[in-house]
Amino acid sequence: MNILGIETSCDETAAAVVRDDRVILSNVVLSQIADHAVFGGVVPEIAARAH
Repeated sequence: MNILGIETSCDETAAAVVRDDRVILSNVVLSQIADHAVFGGVVPEIAARAH
């Protein structure tokens, strides 16, 4: 059996497919870190626009 995991936060989104024997088939992370780095942290308005 394959398991789909999805995780989201205000500045990152990730998805993974894992077999039931714990083998990772796919793992993808999309991040807005570069968009917020110049501000020293997450800026809610920028995070909302990037979704």
